[in-house]
Amino acid sequence: MAAFTSEDEVYDYLGGVFRMGMEDPALVEKLKPSGVVLRITYTDPDAVITVDMPNSELHTGPGVGPEPNVELFMSADTGNRFWLGKVVLPVALAKGQVRAKGPVAKLLKVLPLAKGMFGQYKQSLEAKGRTDLLAAK
Repeated sequence: MAAFTSEDEVYDYLGGVFRMGMEDPALVEKLKPSGVVLRITYTDPDAVITVDMPNSELHTGPGVGPEPNVELFMSADTGNRFWLGKVVLPVALAKGQVRAKGPVAKLLKVLPLAKGMFGQYKQSLEAKGRTDLLAAK
């Protein structure tokens, strides 16, 4: 069974972790020079999040926001497990759990910064009583 019941939940939780990151001035300063405009297309349920790192903007919905230069495709469950620290992106790419388009090396350079958000994501799930999402395997 899918962890998220609606597109809105994906935007609330998975989009929320990006919103938290955009509120951290130190993180924003590190992401701006990356030049990465990342679009993540989730399935089960379908949702699209575009993160414009140079302009510190978050866009939700298909066809919303600037054109990405890196795209990732994965299930929302995989996205949840990533933010819980249970998915190693390079391994998930190699296993086909995550598909990518564009210069993934650019994304892998900023990946260590994402790890700093794992704790905040877990705390947000705990605060909202989403033990079902915390228990993802």
